[in-house]
Amino acid sequence: MNEKAPGPDFRKLYDTVFPILFRVAYRIAASEEAAEDLCQEAFFRLYEKNMVFPNPEEAKYWLIRVVKNASLNYAKRKERERKAYQRAFREDTRISENGEGLLIKKEARQEVREALKKLPENLRMVLILKEYGEMNYKDIGRTLGISEGNVKVRVFRARERLSAILEPEEGPGAGGIPGKDG
Repeated sequence: MNEKAPGPDFRKLYDTVFPILFRVAYRIAASEEAAEDLCQEAFFRLYEKNMVFPNPEEAKYWLIRVVKNASLNYAKRKERERKAYQRAFREDTRISENGEGLLIKKEARQEVREALKKLPENLRMVLILKEYGEMNYKDIGRTLGISEGNVKVRVFRARERLSAILEPEEGPGAGGIPGKDG
């Protein structure tokens, strides 16, 4: 009989860390239901393995890594499914006059998601953890196992690249220096 009920420390960890995990998972998976499931699964793994950490912060970083990886796997699987359905059905998406505003908003969100996907994973992850996980540089560094300074550099580079991806070219020869306004 090795089973025991979750203690107050587990409950406190859950209440504290779940919102962060959810934001990270939601940003990567782009689904509330999937994000919630991924977060619950991470806590289940923590509890099931009866893992012990030196302090609650280490448990938090472990959970963030687990959710990040599970979310990336989920997103990759969903993207493969989407492409398969697209090939199978070749859906024609026409703009309806009634829903044009909604469609534009949806396209803008999709454009940001697609732009995020174009970033290298090391830049994409720091940006997701910073902007959507609302984590500070120190916590991101501990989660990813890199220095706080490295996190700052990656966030800066990720924002620059994302901006370059989202900004339309200004015509032929508009190569210029990225981030410089003329």
